[in-house]
Amino acid sequence: MKKTVVHFEIGCSDIEKTAEFYKAVFDWKLNRHGNSAVIDTGKEDALSGHINKLGPNDPQNYVTVYIETDSLQADLKAIELNGGEVFVKPVELPDGRTFAWFRDVAGNLIGLIAPK
Repeated sequence: MKKTVVHFEIGCSDIEKTAEFYKAVFDWKLNRHGNSAVIDTGKEDALSGHINKLGPNDPQNYVTVYIETDSLQADLKAIELNGGEVFVKPVELPDGRTFAWFRDVAGNLIGLIAPK
């Protein structure tokens, strides 16, 4: 399977203020779901994305991309073997997909996501 970027996430501490910013600047439509807002850029073939407010002790100001994988565990093992760090262990999402976060050797926070 090709490993392609399929999603992006923008972290914040104030979901309302951040959502309003992107709505005003880029005319994005945002559909609020709890502590996140799904982004609709208005273009059908664009990457999916969302704005997210994590807990008070979690990262707040970040932008990350998600790379789709058909082998989450194998990729996480390869990341660690090559000097990266698993930051968030695999989490199953309500829609059946599974994601994890890792830090690369430069300290960048990147997501992996496996389809249903």
